[in-house]
Amino acid sequence: NLKERLSMRRMSVASEENFEGKLFIQFIALQMVSYIKKKMDENGLFSRYTIQSLLDELDTIEYYQQPGKAHHLSEITAKQCELYEFMGLNVPT
Repeated sequence: NLKERLSMRRMSVASEENFEGKLFIQFIALQMVSYIKKKMDENGLFSRYTIQSLLDELDTIEYYQQPGKAHHLSEITAKQCELYEFMGLNVPT
């Protein structure tokens, strides 16, 4: 997963601090990918989606907020609500 899905083949960095930061972000991303794979397996979603297609489906949700104003969330489809529920997450409001 680190090499293929998270593109961690080579880490070109200028300092040790940058390397540690990138490594930490990769660690968090790996945990998230593992959680998604686990939930997809538990709910039988691999028959309908790949990890990438599931993420693409959820990627269309947009959140906007201007300073001092209320936030605005793009429309969330029934399919997206269902995916949030399968993942054990609250649907954004």
